Amino acid sequence: MFARITQFRMKPEEMDAATSKIEELKPRILALPGMQHFIQVVNEDGNGYVISLIDSEAVSNPGDEQIKEIWSSFSQYLAAPPEAPMTYRVITDWEK
Repeated sequence: MFARITQFRMKPEEMDAATSKIEELKPRILALPGMQHFIQVVNEDGNGYVISLIDSEAVSNPGDEQIKEIWSSFSQYLAAPPEAPMTYRVITDWEK
């Protein structure tokens, strides 16, 4: 399993609207090839990360058109374009 981590900066005043939009995008996000788990975190000043657990490094292509379209659909809530994603091998994935 691999984790694709993308840093972004959201407009703080858009948090509520962005939360609604991400819920709307949920089916498209979870339908991405290899998607196993999706986490989006953000703090009060709008800095955040998307952490996607995917089943293969091969499906972590940041240039994928589907991923670009999803970020484009979310762009009005962003203060700047998202950073280029980084892909890591998952060493542990624990849940309680």
